[in-house]
Amino acid sequence: MRDFPSCFGENGVQVADSSSGASRTAQNLVTCVYRSHLCSRSCIVTVTWSKNLMGQGLNVGIDDSTNQCLCKVDIKPWLFSKRKGSKSLEVDGSKVDIFWDLSAAKFGSGPEPLECFYLAIVFDHEMVLLLGDLSKEAYRKTNASPPPSNAVFISKREHIFGKRAYCTKAQFCDKGHVHDVVIECETVGLKDPCLSIRIDKKTVMQVKHLAWKFRGNQTILVDGLPVEVFWDVHNWLFSATVGNAVFMFQTSLSAEKLWSSHTSDLSVLPWSCSQIFRETQLQGLGFSLILYAWKNE
Repeated sequence: MRDFPSCFGENGVQVADSSSGASRTAQNLVTCVYRSHLCSRSCIVTVTWSKNLMGQGLNVGIDDSTNQCLCKVDIKPWLFSKRKGSKSLEVDGSKVDIFWDLSAAKFGSGPEPLECFYLAIVFDHEMVLLLGDLSKEAYRKTNASPPPSNAVFISKREHIFGKRAYCTKAQFCDKGHVHDVVIECETVGLKDPCLSIRIDKKTVMQVKHLAWKFRGNQTILVDGLPVEVFWDVHNWLFSATVGNAVFMFQTSLSAEKLWSSHTSDLSVLPWSCSQIFRETQLQGLGFSLILYAWKNE
């Protein structure tokens, strides 16, 4: 087993984006990243869904291929803001319109809507990104010209919560099957804890002697595709305060070279997860899923 990437060490467990800030406290966030185009220019669209005591909120950011922010929109918690509306911004002399209708949206336990909603981004009368199942309503509202958005879902970051089992749903390739992912680990009172990962109720990975293997990686198969799984459960086992474990699922084996090339010299300040995350996006290295697993008290 290779050494676990240093970016998942003590200084690298945060995602460096505007939605998470610098705090390491548990936050109910889901961040989805898409590759799309503004006219003929490649861009990265980041959509962050959040949930807190004040309500639910939404953040949309658009960066170009050089990581320069083109525009950013914050939609405040819905207790104080409309669940339906639009905002317009200007990019390079042209208008970017963001439309949303979450008035009838249905949610699970997390902040991300499941159905009965749309979020649409339109640039120069073309659909840059369209999320949700109300596509007819979105096209009618935006007056955008078909065909639908050519955006590709390339990565996801999510905070999940549990005591022994941590559950989420994941789509490991664009337009692929949606799978149930369960990470199970009991650490309380056990001298030799074990880590298990199940996909659609099937155990695909099991790590015994976790106290010695609290960081590591292993390759599994999902939909016939190799998926590299990295884990860091150091905080679960050894932290005096309530901390999170970090798991990363990367669908391209070529990403291993990327990890190795940036972690070979541990004297160098390690990359943050979001930096490596972004390089996989720009190099087209498949889908990435990062999970921050928090233990409920």
